[in-house]
Amino acid sequence: MLITEENLMSIIIKTFMDHLRHRDAHGRFQFERYTALQAFKFRRVQSLILDLKYVLISKPTEWSDELRQKFLEGFDAFLELLKCMQGMDPITRQVGQHIEMEPEWEAAFTLQMKLTHVISMMQDWCASDEKVLIEAYKKCLAVLMQCHGGYTDGEQPITLSICGHSVETIRYCVSQEKVSIHLPVSRLLAGLHVLLSKSEVAYKFPELLPLSELSPPMLIEHPLRCLVLCAQVHAGMWRRNGFSLVNQIYYYHNVKCRREMFDKDIVMLQTGVSMMDPNHFLMIMLSRFELYQIFSTPDYGKRFSSEITHKDVVQQNNTLIEEMLYLIIMLVGERFSPGVGQVNATDEIKREIIHQLSIKPMAHSELVKSLPEDENKETGMESVIEAVAHFKKPGLTGRGMYELKPECAKEFNLYFYHFSRAEQSKAEEAQRKLKRQNREDTALPPPVLPPFCPLFASLVNILQSDVMLCIMGTILQWAVEHNGYAWSESMLQRVLHLIGMALQEEKQHLENVTEEHVVTFTFTQKISKPGEAPKNSPSILAMLETLQNAPYLEVHKDMIRWILKTFNAVKKMRESSPTSPVAETEGTIMEESSRDKDKAERKRKAEIARLRREKIMAQMSEMQRHFIDENKELFQQTLELDASTSAVLDNSPVVSDMTLTALGPTQTQVPEQRQFVTCILCQEEQEVKVESRAMVLAAFVQRSTVLSKNRSKFIQDPEKYDPLFMHPDLSCGTHTSSCGHIMHAHCWQRYFDSVQAKEQRRQQRLRLHTSYDVENGEFLCPLCECLSNTVIPLLLPPRNIFNNRLNFSEQPNLTQWIRTISQQIKALQFLRKEESSPNNASTKNSENMDELQLPEGFRPDFHPKNPYSESIKEMLTTFGTATYKVGLKVHPNEEDPRVPIMCWGSCAYTIQSIERILSDEDKPLFGPLPCRLDDCLRSLTRFAAAHWTVASLSVVQGHFCKLFASLVPNDSHEELPCILDIDMFHLLVGLVLAFPALQCQDFSGISLGTGDLHIFHLVTMAHIIQILLTSCTEENGMDQENPTCEEESAVLALYKTLHQYTGSALKEIPSGWHLWRSVRAGIMPFLKCSALFFHYLNGVPSPPDIQVPGTSHFEHLCNYLSLPNNLICLFQENSEIMNSLIESWCHNSEVKRYLEGERDAIRYPRESNKLINLPEDYSSLINQASNFSCPKSGGDKSRAPTLCLVCGSLLCSQSYCCQTELEGEDVGACTAHTYSCGSGVGIFLRVRECQVLFLAGKTKGCFYSPPYLDDYGETDQGLRRGNPLHLCKERFKKIQKLWHQHSVTEEIGHAQEANQTLVGIDWQHL
Repeated sequence: MLITEENLMSIIIKTFMDHLRHRDAHGRFQFERYTALQAFKFRRVQSLILDLKYVLISKPTEWSDELRQKFLEGFDAFLELLKCMQGMDPITRQVGQHIEMEPEWEAAFTLQMKLTHVISMMQDWCASDEKVLIEAYKKCLAVLMQCHGGYTDGEQPITLSICGHSVETIRYCVSQEKVSIHLPVSRLLAGLHVLLSKSEVAYKFPELLPLSELSPPMLIEHPLRCLVLCAQVHAGMWRRNGFSLVNQIYYYHNVKCRREMFDKDIVMLQTGVSMMDPNHFLMIMLSRFELYQIFSTPDYGKRFSSEITHKDVVQQNNTLIEEMLYLIIMLVGERFSPGVGQVNATDEIKREIIHQLSIKPMAHSELVKSLPEDENKETGMESVIEAVAHFKKPGLTGRGMYELKPECAKEFNLYFYHFSRAEQSKAEEAQRKLKRQNREDTALPPPVLPPFCPLFASLVNILQSDVMLCIMGTILQWAVEHNGYAWSESMLQRVLHLIGMALQEEKQHLENVTEEHVVTFTFTQKISKPGEAPKNSPSILAMLETLQNAPYLEVHKDMIRWILKTFNAVKKMRESSPTSPVAETEGTIMEESSRDKDKAERKRKAEIARLRREKIMAQMSEMQRHFIDENKELFQQTLELDASTSAVLDNSPVVSDMTLTALGPTQTQVPEQRQFVTCILCQEEQEVKVESRAMVLAAFVQRSTVLSKNRSKFIQDPEKYDPLFMHPDLSCGTHTSSCGHIMHAHCWQRYFDSVQAKEQRRQQRLRLHTSYDVENGEFLCPLCECLSNTVIPLLLPPRNIFNNRLNFSEQPNLTQWIRTISQQIKALQFLRKEESSPNNASTKNSENMDELQLPEGFRPDFHPKNPYSESIKEMLTTFGTATYKVGLKVHPNEEDPRVPIMCWGSCAYTIQSIERILSDEDKPLFGPLPCRLDDCLRSLTRFAAAHWTVASLSVVQGHFCKLFASLVPNDSHEELPCILDIDMFHLLVGLVLAFPALQCQDFSGISLGTGDLHIFHLVTMAHIIQILLTSCTEENGMDQENPTCEEESAVLALYKTLHQYTGSALKEIPSGWHLWRSVRAGIMPFLKCSALFFHYLNGVPSPPDIQVPGTSHFEHLCNYLSLPNNLICLFQENSEIMNSLIESWCHNSEVKRYLEGERDAIRYPRESNKLINLPEDYSSLINQASNFSCPKSGGDKSRAPTLCLVCGSLLCSQSYCCQTELEGEDVGACTAHTYSCGSGVGIFLRVRECQVLFLAGKTKGCFYSPPYLDDYGETDQGLRRGNPLHLCKERFKKIQKLWHQHSVTEEIGHAQEANQTLVGIDWQHL
């Protein structure tokens, strides 16, 4: 309506033309430098093109005369616009020196890109009405005549002749004259010409069309120049013209522009060729490619290669010949545009997809990018993709991929015109590889093509024209006499492809021939004829047969064989078809014999290779035998060593006959293992010994809240905080991990010093954050570049070193042992008091000494000698201090009394987190752990057990006394946490590892093992009381009167005792079955952690039963840990002391408060922490985020809403409004949140970008692939594609696993090392 009433098209176009006033002498557009201001102005003008697009978007279903008239007026105006673009930005080849200033090219291409869809839509409008199409075609032709009416002016005519054909043309060299890449009028005409063929107007109303006026040489001239320009650029002849030309050629072929540029130039040449003698066209083409001399003069090649030794020129000519042959392949082979060949639009898209997937399997987004879009941004891919490809779903990483169906491989064309050079070679390699896998020959013959439309039908004659045969013959001749000429294999490959195309064409003609027609396509006859009398050159066929056995053409043998086979097939068809008899040639016989020869040759080679392989294998085994004989002793040792290690590791019969016990006087004694390790820095091997130089493992210590049940709790004043008792909510622990690589301590020290020195040398102004922070003691493992911040010393099992006294006395039971220990503690405390109080009178002291009766065999003045070498002691201190520094966020101080506590805490927390991971994944406790984890746990436990040797003895004894007092109360320690507020596993580790400090002064003969056992039993009983006090009493309808087994009756009795001591505040008695079930379930994690701890502490191998997944292993764990299967027996055996202890625990005011419901307590077993539940559909997250407003700026919407995946808080990230101050620095909301929620480590989802963000500290972060995928198995970071996204549970589990394993910081380190741009981001502002 707007077009008819307002003549809108003409108005828009004229307005647009008025704005672009700069023209050159020929009236073409001329643009100024494309500065930012120009670009801005130009963008405003371009919005007019969008208006034009809007007008054309809906095609008319019915045409009125008025609409026709107005549309054609608009079309005239549009042609005026294109006329100004025809030939704009002409360029001339630079010779001698490089271009000084890059010419302006962007504006012209921007205009071309914007107009691409408008040009396509104009053609669609024309196609919908025959009258309009005819008129538009005439108008377009007239404008093209005006543009190039005098295309021969000023250029002298010349005559070319080859093989008896001659043609008149003009002398024109692309490499010397001006040439332009912009030819929109020619291209529009080409598009309209195809529409004439497609809509059959050309056949219905030939009298209305000016086809007789067309001058084919004029039509082909400019597109041909453009294609020659591309060929010459490719041959390196325009190097001195700079990047502007390279960019123009790139866009000319690029998917965004090619539909209205490169593709239409090919169509225009096809149009021209279909109307002229193919010999004439080929001669003009040779002339434009500047190759006429080479092919028109006999023996020119030989003279040329002998006269000119200049490599560049030879190379250039070879490339130009290759490009020209490629162009001929394209002209004959590209018939998949509707109107050129008898195909429809879906065939065209199918073919594009087949060729893209021939390169490699592709993701949906990659595929969409490589296909041209129409005006509605559609590629039409969805409708055809199922027919040509299978979809392969993605795994945990990567994307979903489309793979080409095997049956589509036969449609592959090596010379597909939209391949870039790189894509072509990749596709060729991929297809040959595929054929080799399928045991086929590796020829890539041209595919069978659809027939041309009648208007273009004469195009195929180019293949059998005399000039073409002359070109083919010449190149084959060069290949036969391969030394005398400059030729290339690519050239030959293209010729073979062309011969193959011609044979396929003839085969199709013969198959589709009808009775009365004669097949005029007689390529087989022409290639069988030898040359004319003076030269008598051999026929093309004969040369192919010669080349088939050429040793230097191994790659092309299969193709030549395929050609000869097809030739014979076509010849047989000719003989059987009645229309045209052909003379018999000896080709078949020759081909057969040559094939037999070839087979025999291959067989012979294979046999030789097999014999050679056998000979080499025999030699190798002989050398091995010789080596073993020479080094018998060494070999014997290795065998023994192997046997002994396997005995320990695989629990071979040596050990597994007896029951394995991890602790106590009956602990299984394992023969001492000699351990040899190699330093990764100096490659020297060394045995781990007590007195040798220290060997260390790279380790990373970090604070962690992964197991936390209370994220709101954090240390107020780290300097005064006492970490002795860990609360069961595990609100913040210290986790240690290691990559497992071993170094000498001194090698590591040297390496670390060099890293520090390098860091200091870096100038201040270049001080980018690296992926590690040297000031905080961080470095990358020298081998695997894993982030580390300290080292753990490798030690032998420390208990064996401390426990070397004779156990001569009867070992006490728990009650006696507790009394003995209590006496020793009392004595120690008395002595400490004495030391601290000032000396009043010596007499008083002696009186006190009399009062204090030292327990038998206890010598508090004895200080044991430290068994370790200086180097090991130094490393014990180093790691201890690092753990203390990181765990409490304080300055390092190796004298601080809290250092040993932090070491024990880190050991306990790390074991707890690994037990948690194994339980969550349903893996067995002692299954095959990754060796880095195994090494880390072993070293960490042994280190924690040996650390007391470098700490002050009295400090460690003080810690033991306080820990012990929490279970066995004494008068001197008042303010201790109640039993509900102590994590029992941390308490166990602390007591067991501090005990040697007390035991080393005890000479009464009580062994260390007895102490371990009693401590473990005591803590286990305390934990059972913890579980019973906090167990929830849900009735399960079980009969509570008569318990069925002894465990249940025992636990009921215990519960009644508790009931009595708590003054009946405990809830009503549930059933025995329910109680026993909750005790078993609640204590399981503790038993598993204890088993791991004692396994690594004492080195007792794990029983095979615990190494298999499945059952709960409760009984096996009890046996391994010297516990009775009925845990309540512990209470019965030690009832006298336990009753008083239980009473003292229950009388604590906090326990009373809990039972009265005034406070909470942790229940057992603690549930595993998980990341938050994410919705299945991403749109619900977007809705949630869109309703989120910034908490600090009065209800404004947040620009970057970010979701914490640990606790589910929504934060306003990356904005000044929500910045807070943290340790004297301004940080963004996410960084601040990591400190309160994750001890400095955070996992976030940026909702608007659909990106996962990992943060660690203030300077480290990286982006991680999100767990949301579209239907094609791809993530959409930045939400650019806009496909619906759904949660992929496997990927989310992977993120959760990273978090559980404390690997987020390591992941960030690796990402920052791999991608330096991440280092430059200010993570603290997010």
